[in-house]
Amino acid sequence: MTAGAHTLREALRGRRPAAAVWWEARAVGRAVRAAWRGPGRERDLVVQSLKAAGAALIAWAVAGVWLDDPMALMAPWVALVLVQATVYSSVRQAGQQFAAICAGAVVASAAQAVAEDNTGALALSLPVLMLMANWSRFGRQGIYTATTAVFVLASGTTVSAAAVGHRVGQAALGAVIGVAVNALVLPPIHLRDVRENLAALARESGDLLHSVAADLRETEWDAQSAAAWSSDAARLQRRLEALESARSWSRESLRLTSRTLRRLHRPPTALPPEDEDQRWSRVTGNITALTRTLAVAADENRTPAPPEGPVLDLYARLLRLLGDACHAEASRLVGVRPETDPQAATEVTMEELHRRLQEGLREHAGQGAARTAVLGTLLLQAENLWAEIVPEPAASAEPDGQ
Repeated sequence: MTAGAHTLREALRGRRPAAAVWWEARAVGRAVRAAWRGPGRERDLVVQSLKAAGAALIAWAVAGVWLDDPMALMAPWVALVLVQATVYSSVRQAGQQFAAICAGAVVASAAQAVAEDNTGALALSLPVLMLMANWSRFGRQGIYTATTAVFVLASGTTVSAAAVGHRVGQAALGAVIGVAVNALVLPPIHLRDVRENLAALARESGDLLHSVAADLRETEWDAQSAAAWSSDAARLQRRLEALESARSWSRESLRLTSRTLRRLHRPPTALPPEDEDQRWSRVTGNITALTRTLAVAADENRTPAPPEGPVLDLYARLLRLLGDACHAEASRLVGVRPETDPQAATEVTMEELHRRLQEGLREHAGQGAARTAVLGTLLLQAENLWAEIVPEPAASAEPDGQ
């Protein structure tokens, strides 16, 4: 942080509204810089926003300028909201929204014919349409049943079959333009998020293992330390959920998109295989189990006793190496290659630590069952992590380019 920014932050301390505006402005500035620097979520958001605006302008030009339609508002409105995050969701929501708009136009027109007054027609149609909006078949587009009725009745045109058909036709025109723009102009391909979330999961796993190792070696760790580790492990679970969501979005973004247009868009060329998700899910589970074991051992009201002495230092060194391996995997996933490959040396060191820990376990066996049980459990969890984080050479394929 620069000296000027630090001074400004101190000046805003205690002034919540001003501070909130300042932090929000900083967040916007970071997003703008990220969009300018290169591909990423921020640039994808800019592209989608400009596509939605362009689709609305095209629909207005066709309906309002070229066709000179008095109900031209319907077309750009529908086109604007149908430029969604994926082509598949645009098509699916186009169908749902078109059905909702048809229902709203028909019910509003029928209510206008019965009431012969716009206020009465709204009073008749809106309660019915708001109930219809909750129908699961409409998905999130159900609200358009009621908003369509408001547009139809506010337009002031007389009710007739031709008028209803005209309104529905404008909605169809907007839907076609919105879906076409989304599908043909830089179709959204969400592959980058999978790689980024997977790399972040590996990196954060390494950070947590380093944190545990440092506390075991350098401080008097206690229940408070174990609680902090458990909190960090819970964040790993949330990162895993984000990875699962990104994987789902990546699958959907590839549906209904042309291979030729994908190449023109030049998205990341390949995804890490789904086996990687499963592998890091197991890593996350093992780390969570490890922190839980340490939390139980640190609880003075529980029988299990934590290991201590040289064997604890050996275990911390092993966790440190496992954390290094996690960071190496994170770099590999984002295409960063280290200048030297420490894997062979790391495996030799881990083998030596593992052998000495096995000897320590045998020594602890003569000191009581409680310490032996905890050390044996921790050692088993470290072995599970080792098997997942440092796979066999044949199983560790280099990812394709970003």
